[in-house]
Amino acid sequence: MFVGIVRIELHIPASRSLKDKRQVVRGLKDRIREHARAAVAEVEFQDLWQRAALGVAVVAGDAGQARELLQVVRRLVEQTYAAQLTDWQENIQ
Repeated sequence: MFVGIVRIELHIPASRSLKDKRQVVRGLKDRIREHARAAVAEVEFQDLWQRAALGVAVVAGDAGQARELLQVVRRLVEQTYAAQLTDWQENIQ
């Protein structure tokens, strides 16, 4: 069994309130859960309007499969027009 984890930092330039930010983050978290079968949580910057950090974890039978799932997550993040990826810290164990 292999676990892939990633810490993602995002900049949300159009956000003018925490409500705007939550809408973007919630949508992204839902897409990640649906497409990558991953656990997702907002882990930092909860009180900032334009910044977010997400923790994502996937479990797979082999390291290659875990890496593929994390790449699905990365594509979803990069395709999110309302948020810009500023940092990606990945680890597979």
